[in-house]
Amino acid sequence: MTERREVYETLDLALRIGEVLLSSGAGAADVTVAMLAVTRACGVSHVTADVTFVNLTLRHQPTRDEPAAIQVRRVTRRPVDYAHLIEVDETLTSLVAGDITRAEARDQVARIVSTGHHRRRWAVTIGWGVMGTGIALTLGGGPVVCLLAFLAACAIDGTQLLLPLHRIPAFYQQAAGGFVATLVAVIASATELEVDPSRVVTAGIVMLLAGVGIMGATQDALTGFPVTASARLIDAVLNTAGIIAGVGAGLTVGDLLGVGLTTFTPGAAGPAEVGVTVFGAALAAAAFAFASYSPPRSLIAVALVAALGQGVLLAVDRSEVGRTWGSAVAAVTIGAVCYLVAGRFRVPALGVVVPAIVPLLPGLDIYRGLALFAEGKDGALELASALATALALASGVILGQYLAQPVKREAHRLETRLAGPHMVGPLRRRAGKDT
Repeated sequence: MTERREVYETLDLALRIGEVLLSSGAGAADVTVAMLAVTRACGVSHVTADVTFVNLTLRHQPTRDEPAAIQVRRVTRRPVDYAHLIEVDETLTSLVAGDITRAEARDQVARIVSTGHHRRRWAVTIGWGVMGTGIALTLGGGPVVCLLAFLAACAIDGTQLLLPLHRIPAFYQQAAGGFVATLVAVIASATELEVDPSRVVTAGIVMLLAGVGIMGATQDALTGFPVTASARLIDAVLNTAGIIAGVGAGLTVGDLLGVGLTTFTPGAAGPAEVGVTVFGAALAAAAFAFASYSPPRSLIAVALVAALGQGVLLAVDRSEVGRTWGSAVAAVTIGAVCYLVAGRFRVPALGVVVPAIVPLLPGLDIYRGLALFAEGKDGALELASALATALALASGVILGQYLAQPVKREAHRLETRLAGPHMVGPLRRRAGKDT
């Protein structure tokens, strides 16, 4: 009976760790590897794992003659907290290394998930505002545009804070955020301010797109988890559709009021503008990480990788290959260097990769497509370009991590352990695939 109880305690600990990783955006392969690493570290073998978008399942059956011990945990939606992710990852690493016992790991995980966020909510709102300012800089916005983008981002965060309290679905939360961003731009256009309000809308779109899990869906699809990938993709599509609906509603309101928001003229690409754009990308990525509760030590890593990615994008974008391929090359670069940078700052790669690609998200293409539809023209090509860019970013990051695997003499050994790029957790056996 005591042995059976220890098995259930081990499975429960593994499921709790897996829930934190999955809700933080980790791929199903990484979550599976992490949970099986916990069970092995606690001396429980013959365990199989099943990961879906909403459920985690562990089965333990040591022999064919014994009934299987099965535990299932429902994954609840929660705001991404990279501080919790980093602390749980450190606990997992210590457990696998034998530095702590199962009871100590269980107490640490319980403390992490029950203490709440470590950052004041007003500071998080300011972080989102700074992110909007950074995106506006990458678009060539001046001081007034940056201020409007800051205010729009803070207003969007307000909707994302209030609506979940009333259990409003994520689709309507995204729509409300898109509408608020566009409404700020409409009000600015109705004044005598000489600004391009479309940059404000685009900054709001990028902020909302940052919460869409397209990278997790792509990683799951590439690493053999089609069920989880499909669920995540549907969720991402619905959330993006909410953004489109909200911005479209805002453009309609502007049109009814006689305020046009359809024009956008990118700034010149001289040396000074390139420097401002790279700085804006670093600022936006670091602010996103800050608003997602990343610890201060990781903000430098995020800013460096984001600046590098933006620089690569600008360099490739000047050639004839197009912005989609430029985004792909930038994403490959980000994926290839994130391991080195993340390791030096003692954070999981996931906490660096996701914020670093935020400035590259295709908010401008989405806005252009909607603006064309508002004029009665066909904007499907721009929306298709936005989808292609998003997929290029997600797949490029993963490809970059494949390319950054250790030298050839270690490649075969790692290949037997991993089902794909490893963004969080210890290096252990190959993950099982879902059915």
